[in-house]
Amino acid sequence: MLYAVLAVLLVILDQVTKFLVRTYIPLGGSVPFIPGFLDFTYVQNTGAAFSILEQHTWLLSAVSAVVVLVMSYLIVRHYFDGTLGKIAAMLVMAGGMGNLLDRVIFGYVTDMIRTLFIVFPVFNVADCCITVGAPLLFLYLLLHKDEPEPAEAPSPAAETDAPIAEAFTETDTPVEPEQESSNG
Repeated sequence: MLYAVLAVLLVILDQVTKFLVRTYIPLGGSVPFIPGFLDFTYVQNTGAAFSILEQHTWLLSAVSAVVVLVMSYLIVRHYFDGTLGKIAAMLVMAGGMGNLLDRVIFGYVTDMIRTLFIVFPVFNVADCCITVGAPLLFLYLLLHKDEPEPAEAPSPAAETDAPIAEAFTETDTPVEPEQESSNG
């Protein structure tokens, strides 16, 4: 339950920051956030990272929907044991949901975090969730080894029950002992 609450809070944080940027920063405009380090720059991205597949928003929406559905299913089915798996799954699901909402509602993803110390694509909170969650998910999958369950050995009771069961299935007709036949 805690992980679901965290996922919802991250989606809300993502959507609130996107709303504030769309409301208070003109498209293409920037506002210093941490001088010399980060700016808020309003960008509408119809593609994925580095604007790849920018003319295929429908495809990115479909992929995002599948990721969100698969992660939700795996979480509900308790596929992820332990904190690492649950946090990773929650981050990937929250990030996918945040960007999916933008694509479905607006036809683009609102990006706003621009690094000033390195040339890097403008991104958002949902992208941060995916960027942290995906490697954690791969790490979890590498570390989480499903040990094969041992083949079920027959219980001691099952072994002793077999002759009893056979005794109750015998017929009431007496069986004559075999006589040795001599042919010859």
